[in-house]
Amino acid sequence: MADLPLAPGETIGILGGGQLGRMLATAAARLGFDVVILDPEPDAPAGRVSAHTIVAAYDEPQGLQALAALASVVTYEFENVPAAAVAQLAEMGVEVAPGPLALRVAQDRLEEKTFLNAHGAPTVAFAPADTPEAAVAAVEALGAPALMKTRREGYDGKGQRWVEHAADAARAFAELGGGPVILEAAAAFVRELSVIAARGRDGATAIYPLSENHHENGVLRRSIAPAQVAPALADQAERIAARILAGLDYVGVIGIELFEMADGRLLVNEIAPRVHNTGHWTQDGCEVDQFEQHIRAVAGWPLGPTHPVARVEMLNLLGAEADDWLRYAAEPETRLHLYGKRDAKPGRKMGHLNRVKGL
Repeated sequence: MADLPLAPGETIGILGGGQLGRMLATAAARLGFDVVILDPEPDAPAGRVSAHTIVAAYDEPQGLQALAALASVVTYEFENVPAAAVAQLAEMGVEVAPGPLALRVAQDRLEEKTFLNAHGAPTVAFAPADTPEAAVAAVEALGAPALMKTRREGYDGKGQRWVEHAADAARAFAELGGGPVILEAAAAFVRELSVIAARGRDGATAIYPLSENHHENGVLRRSIAPAQVAPALADQAERIAARILAGLDYVGVIGIELFEMADGRLLVNEIAPRVHNTGHWTQDGCEVDQFEQHIRAVAGWPLGPTHPVARVEMLNLLGAEADDWLRYAAEPETRLHLYGKRDAKPGRKMGHLNRVKGL
């Protein structure tokens, strides 16, 4: 196991070479660390800004052995990294943060909802279903419409279907592959919010101001932060975040998506045990952004301040929208963050911009 805190010059491993890994790698470099990326793609965006790249499947033993030989600690940029990979690294004596509990909880939507409710983080009503008949019964119990989601994988609106009538549940179950699903009651929310929070190895926490989020076709389109919320709502979000962090014995940054209900309650939609799209505003709106904060936490450093220094509108750039980089670069209030992806496919996140305004 590594001696903590890590000293500058040591190497941090990252499972995943996409945009989150790229921004984590640049934050780590700023603090004097080297980074090694493990990713199946030879031209991964994060690999091109890192000291080392290992091209291998996430659970390939030889790749994990090479990662263990280089890295003092390992983290990951997305929650669907195979749990077996983390287990293999642990067997090799490599510290992985966030730990296996957070990964296990986030990888199964039923386990996630169950964990959240058990730790004082309320959610919508839900029910599991493993057969078409159980799916019909779940919708009848919860009431239609209900949201059906695969229990595992799925992101940005993928792996889910709205069920408008109980009689439609069997067909939706088949369309989602016929595997285990979770049914969620509809949430008549006022708006979608999120909170980015961090916990260090000493148990200290740092929580960022809430952001207000707007989705299109299941994909985050823009975030505005700090969100305009009453102090009581901000306190409620902080309490929820603290319970989740403690319950997971968490180390690192976590994204917590929330529904604000008309009666002032907050419900947790889902958690992501990693840096999060709705936290990109912190790069230009806070004293220490979420990427540096995550590196600080996994390296055993003190957490940094989360105070906002500006109000930011973050906009995701999808597909060919990133081709307008020259126009964005000419806007005085805009800070452009491009991910270095080679192919601008429709709907693909190619970058984001932060439009900076006064507080």
